[in-house]
Formats: sequence, C-alpha cells, structure tokens
Amino acid sequence: MNNKYIFLSLVLLIIVNPLFSQAKKPTIMVVPSINWCEQNGYTYEYNVQGRTQIAPDYDLALAKSTELKLVIAKIAGLMGERGFPLKDLESTLQSIKNIAAEDMVTSSRSGAEIQESPLDQLKRVARADIIMELTWNVNNRGPFKSVSFILRGLDAYTNKQIAESVGTGPENGSATVPVLLETAVLAHIDNFNSRLQAFFDDMFENGREVALRIAVFDSFGEDLESEFNGDILSQVIEDWVYDNTIQGRFSLLDATENFMMFEQVRIPLFENERAIDTRTWARGLSTYLRKDYSIDSKIVMRGLGQATIIIGER
Repeated sequence: MNNKYIFLSLVLLIIVNPLFSQAKKPTIMVVPSINWCEQNGYTYEYNVQGRTQIAPDYDLALAKSTELKLVIAKIAGLMGERGFPLKDLESTLQSIKNIAAEDMVTSSRSGAEIQESPLDQLKRVARADIIMELTWNVNNRGPFKSVSFILRGLDAYTNKQIAESVGTGPENGSATVPVLLETAVLAHIDNFNSRLQAFFDDMFENGREVALRIAVFDSFGEDLESEFNGDILSQVIEDWVYDNTIQGRFSLLDATENFMMFEQVRIPLFENERAIDTRTWARGLSTYLRKDYSIDSKIVMRGLGQATIIIGER
C-alpha cells in the first residue's frame, strides 16, 4: 500500500514539477552596439534642446548590412533555443514609423514638451525587458579568420548593465562571419543567460526599477505645497508612491513646490495576472489625483522607464 502511494507521488512529481520549474523568461531584443554602428558608418545626428547627439541608424544598418541581419538572426536563434522570447528589431523600427507624433509629446494648451532619444523610442515601442547589445570584430591572420565579441545585457527600463560576456572564437579558413560569431558566443551564452534570468527573477520578487517625475503646468494656479482636502499635495503623492511600490521601496531625490523626482522606484511586474509597465503604474497615480482630489494631470513617457506626470492639465 505504501509503495502504491509512493509510486503515485512520484508520478505526480514528474508531471507537476516541470510546470513549476519553467520560470517566466524576460523578453529580449538584439541590437548592434553604437560602437559597431559608428565603426561601420551607420549613425546620424539629432538635436535635443540645442545639443547635437549621435544615434545608431538601425534602419540604414539593416538596409545596407546583410552581415548584420544574419548575425542578429544567429544570436536570436541561440536565445530562442534556450526559451528566451525575442522582439524583432526590424519589425519594431517599422512600428515606430507607423506611429504618429513619436518625436515629442506636447500639451495642446500649454506647449510643454518632453523629448525622447531615438533609442528611448525604440525601447518604448518594443517593450522588451532587456536590450541585448552586440559588438563584434573580425580578426584576420592570413587565410584564417576569427571573431571577437562583446555582449551586454541592459535593463531596458533603466539602461543599467546586468550581464556582460567577452570572448574570441577559434580561427577558421572558410566559415562566414555569422557562423564564426555563433561559435564564439556559444561557449559563453548559457552563463550570460543565467545572469539575465537571475536579474528577471529578482524583478519578480522585488519589483521593476523605474523613475517618476512630477511637474506642474504654469496654468495650474497651485503648486505641490498647496493643500487639497486638508492634505499637502506633495505628501499625497509621496504616500501614494509608498503604498504602490514593492515594500515601499523608492528614493525621493529632489522635491520643490513645482517638482519631485523619484528614482529606484520598485513597481510590481504583474497585478491580477496583468502585466504592469511604468505608464500603467503612473496612470494609477493620475487617476487617484483626479478622483480623490479633482486634480487633472498628463502622463508623458521617456522610453520605458521614466514617467512624467504634469499636474494641472489633461
């Protein structure tokens, strides 16, 4: 009898255990590094508040470099084989083209604007958890070639590096660059992926790190030190952030009568099985201010990881 129960328990364990061991994987997008783009002439300049910035021109790189497309496909294949869902760079760029008014968000009444970098736009539209940034270089020695590479895993929300792998593959006299790169990366990919997964597991437990900026429209007529229903507005906002973060974890870096800056804000990944991103989370504060204090506000995003709530207009 005991043997029968033991047998049944083992069968259940075999069936159920894989279901629990299959951790949710982070969504990843593979992109060439800005260093690779600069070396190969795939960059362009853009203006942010009067200052010239350099950005990788992914559109041009994909249009001109067959090698790049093959390299991305190879790396994507390696990641896909290990169960990491991927966002396609080329499809994401096309989505950006199809979205109107992506370059700036402007209040129709006040003219306040928030500018985004092209990379911020890419991250926001792709909505990947991790950006996998790839740099490679071909080494030539007579008829033989090898590939050196740098892989960096970046949190798409904060741009913090969470994993890195560097290596050089074996020499070969006939293999193509994508195959040489695949061979070079193969020895390092599992350790790299384990660090990506560890980062993602930590987010599940301790929340996703984002930033929240509070500003005030000139037309508001009040400020963050004004009282509403007997409460100071800045304290109302800080209390809401505390109540809606994992274990009340955040840092209030600066606060004036017209400005508040929260960083290292840990928000949940899911709520009632629904994915939560920075915009969704910030919308909760905006809705709370409108319903409980009759205060209108506008949410504008910079990339995936920073929400700005501008108080006084919608």
